[in-house]
Amino acid sequence: MKIERLWGASLISGSFVNSEMWRLEPILLRIPRGFTSRVRIKIYRALGMRIGKHNRMEGRTRVRRCSQISIGDYNAFTEGSWLWPEDSDFSGARIRIGSFNYFNRNVMIDACGSIVIGDNNMFGPDVYITDSNHRYRDGLRPNETAMDPGQVRIGNGCWIGAKAVILKDVELGDGCVVGAGAVVTRSVPQGEIVAGVPARAIKKK
Repeated sequence: MKIERLWGASLISGSFVNSEMWRLEPILLRIPRGFTSRVRIKIYRALGMRIGKHNRMEGRTRVRRCSQISIGDYNAFTEGSWLWPEDSDFSGARIRIGSFNYFNRNVMIDACGSIVIGDNNMFGPDVYITDSNHRYRDGLRPNETAMDPGQVRIGNGCWIGAKAVILKDVELGDGCVVGAGAVVTRSVPQGEIVAGVPARAIKKK
């Protein structure tokens, strides 16, 4: 009887501990990422990045020319995100990001001219956004010619699916949806849903 009571108490105690640990698990797992994110953001600020409050930048984030990047508040950049202005002097911001955006893993923002992203957007994994093309001339390889910069504008409340590509001089209106794997070569009006290669309208929200 005594053994059974002890065994029962042990089971109850173990169950209680497991239950509490299950509740604490998300918090405990976020502690290292949260700490390193804060350190990373402090370094970026010191290097000239204009970045607001309550942003998160996880590991393997790649950044250069911090002074050419401006970020609002409450954005999340998950593992492997790239913020990649052209590696040359420039007095303004080539990348401007608003607030409350979520960037899933391995998103790359590649800016030679200007990329502006509004608020409350969601970007799936492996999305690539670029505002420029390599110029092409007979007798010259692409790496022997200068870039042809342009601009990209993404409004508010857009959803960009996994592995989508957004190319030079595209503007996405508010509330657009871009299907997974789409290649967007033309501007998309507000509230339109596009998919395919090249991306075409399939529905209006």
